[in-house]
Amino acid sequence: MLVFWKENLVFLAVPKTGTTAIEGALAPQAAVVFRDPPILKHTPLYRYRRFVAPLLDKAGDASRLETLAVVRHPLDWLSSWYRYRHRVEIAGQPNSTRGITFDEFVLEYCRGKPAPYAAVGSQAKFLKDIKDGAGVDHLFQYENQSDLIKFLETRLNRKIDLPTKNVSPKIETPVLSSTVAKLEKNRPEEFLIWEHAANRA
Repeated sequence: MLVFWKENLVFLAVPKTGTTAIEGALAPQAAVVFRDPPILKHTPLYRYRRFVAPLLDKAGDASRLETLAVVRHPLDWLSSWYRYRHRVEIAGQPNSTRGITFDEFVLEYCRGKPAPYAAVGSQAKFLKDIKDGAGVDHLFQYENQSDLIKFLETRLNRKIDLPTKNVSPKIETPVLSSTVAKLEKNRPEEFLIWEHAANRA
């Protein structure tokens, strides 16, 4: 999470949406950087409003700070998680996807309480305030990098070149159409938030 105090902007880092690259490019300009551990770096909207905003309010009116986030197409987002958890370093651990097909991974994610390897959270829940249901102020689709960069360049008054960082291993992730249909049926909120992003920038 990055806080740009003078520019009245808070960037919420949704996991697996290119946040490490954005952090690498913009952290030097940010007034506050939550980089580590991951629970702080990936602070969801509801936790930001409950814990971080009141702290920032001590330094001035934090209500003026607008929130920004990026959301990725659900299937592509899951593919990134699957590939990330296929790394050799975590082979044999409960969250490793080695020995599991991507199709099996998606089906497991559709369950109410998925196994550790498919327990990757929810973009929709990350971006929704559990208390009042209000979402972020500026929401961009991961697939539309040009609009995101244009917004950031205008808001931060600088040229931005996003480096390639923390990229998941390249692995083929075929999936059956019936599995995609089940994902759409069981996790409709994930598709709705992604579609909603097209109109929230």
